[in-house]
Amino acid sequence: MTESINSNSPDASADTEVRPPALCLDEVNKQYRTAEGHVQALDEVSLTLENGEFVALHGPSGCGKSTLLLMAGGLLSPDSGTLTIAGGHPYALGAEARAAFRALHVGFVFQQFHLIPYLDVLDNVLVGELAGTGGDHRERARELLDAFQLGHRLHHVPSKLSIGEQQRVALARAFLRSPALILADEPTGNLDTENAAIILEHLGRFAASGDGAVLMVTHDDRARAAASRSVEMRDGQLV
Repeated sequence: MTESINSNSPDASADTEVRPPALCLDEVNKQYRTAEGHVQALDEVSLTLENGEFVALHGPSGCGKSTLLLMAGGLLSPDSGTLTIAGGHPYALGAEARAAFRALHVGFVFQQFHLIPYLDVLDNVLVGELAGTGGDHRERARELLDAFQLGHRLHHVPSKLSIGEQQRVALARAFLRSPALILADEPTGNLDTENAAIILEHLGRFAASGDGAVLMVTHDDRARAAASRSVEMRDGQLV
């Protein structure tokens, strides 16, 4: 006779546990003051990314995409509204605690890579630990670099790498701590078709794992096609 598992058992609760969204913005507003007056960069923006989603954000220059990305990364506080990352409230924290929260829960991928020129590939991936954020992820870094076909480049500095290889190093750095949220700002903007496809494939795999979500700002139709959902922004609002 098979014993039934009731809803109060540890195994059942683990299986049915509901995880919070990777990112949730609720009626978020942001204004900038300029010499000409106030600019409404974000206007009552609400957006939720569930774990497993790969969302492309697109729209004309100056529409608020960069502001939204900075805010989603815990780098720019909203004037009003609420924002959570993996259920946490980064803007309720002090600067030091928010930086630690960001290092744990958010990974960034930039168009310009932002690798440190005098560090080798391995140390560029581990740069957060070198800055004293804690943990030992050296083996994880090596595994990622092997998966990104960079295992033979561990001790090369960025200037010795191709453009596509540099972006893969940046991607490994973003993936290192298995964050809840990957924020990618034009990650294929400097890449040829082959390398762009590699980057998009890895972003898609990360999202498909269900362990987190990807929010990607892009003007690239190839990148939008790779995402599971596409969102348009105009004049500080989501269309």
